[in-house]
Amino acid sequence: MSTAPGNPVEIVTFGCRLNAYESEAMKGRAAEAGLGDAVIVNTCAVTNEAVRQARQTIRKLKREAPERAIIVTGCAAQTEPGTFADMPEVARVIGNAEKMTVSAYAFDAAHERVRVNDIFELKETGAHLIDGFGDRARAFVQVQNGCDHRCTFCIIPYGRGNSRSVPMGDVVEQVRRLARNGTAEVVLTGVDITSFGADLPGTPKLGDLVQKILKLVPELKRLRLSSLDAVEADPALLRAIAEEERLMPHLHVSLQAGDDMILKRMKRRHSRADAIRFCAELRRLRPDVAFGADLIAGFPTETDAMFANTLDLVDECGLAYLHVFPFSPRKGTPAARMPQLGAGIAKARAAELRAAGDAALARHLKRHEGTMQDVLIEKPGFGRLKDFSPVAFTGPGGAGDIVPMTIAEAGQRILTADTGARAAA
Repeated sequence: MSTAPGNPVEIVTFGCRLNAYESEAMKGRAAEAGLGDAVIVNTCAVTNEAVRQARQTIRKLKREAPERAIIVTGCAAQTEPGTFADMPEVARVIGNAEKMTVSAYAFDAAHERVRVNDIFELKETGAHLIDGFGDRARAFVQVQNGCDHRCTFCIIPYGRGNSRSVPMGDVVEQVRRLARNGTAEVVLTGVDITSFGADLPGTPKLGDLVQKILKLVPELKRLRLSSLDAVEADPALLRAIAEEERLMPHLHVSLQAGDDMILKRMKRRHSRADAIRFCAELRRLRPDVAFGADLIAGFPTETDAMFANTLDLVDECGLAYLHVFPFSPRKGTPAARMPQLGAGIAKARAAELRAAGDAALARHLKRHEGTMQDVLIEKPGFGRLKDFSPVAFTGPGGAGDIVPMTIAEAGQRILTADTGARAAA
């Protein structure tokens, strides 16, 4: 493996925000090991399509730069290491635990080509201190990893292991470090962040962590949560959402379906009524809240009527941002052994769900027309509101600046700011 100076490691990241955070930490591990002239592919295993895309990318990377070594890691490398070890383009496969160690990137011909250990042997997760994400707008901070639940469609616990929490003090220190380096917004992330604290002394809840961050890091401008499970939302978290202006009014909820029988067959822990009630209560506590959701279309045994219940949930929960998956059977999961509907039905229903999501987003954006909103600038000409609505604008402003602007027009997928009516910063 080359360590030639002037050839920095490139990291290609697939999947979730947790992967993005870990990729940032991996840059430091690889640099410390002296690794150079290589590409690290941090994979996702959530669907068969994600694995296919990773393999396609690996082949493309090798064609473009045959001299560079390719290291494959991430959830797909953890769950099916042989898939990548069998690819001639791949120099090494390392697991999800190994990718966070310096030693994984400091190897020679004497080291094993596949280094993937049992992820369920991990009992704790430590903080991975990073200074930023290349700009001052937004950074992710891991608070938890793994999952104790076994939804019938999901392979992720086998890629991430059981739930493990980062100690509260470590999380606070990481957030403080980022805020002091100029990061405007921090997103708390993990696999199942609402399970945070169950394995820590005193069993703190996610709400306790949120309140402690906001109290101890007053210089942090914005705090945001990644995907959460409504049934695990604790009272302290609900209070923080209601009372803390620096906690952003945008929640991405892991719903998956809107039909009780399908939810039961998915082995989810909430009902349709639970989801509707949760969104209504959060909207009462924080009227400006916006909801996103994960939804699966074409789950095994899903009838037209069952799918209609999921489709109706978009309006009944007032969802604004949808992340839609056509069902894809993952080998090794119970859902893969259930009666399948077929890819055609799943794709057609996913398209219908996405169309409903597009209409819901357009309605949500329309509400902002003519209002004054604080915009976090992510890059020149583009930013986001507190509720994550995207905004296009012209004019000055660097990444990480928060600028009040008048929203002139709502398009189907993005807002336009009237910079001529922009208020003084």
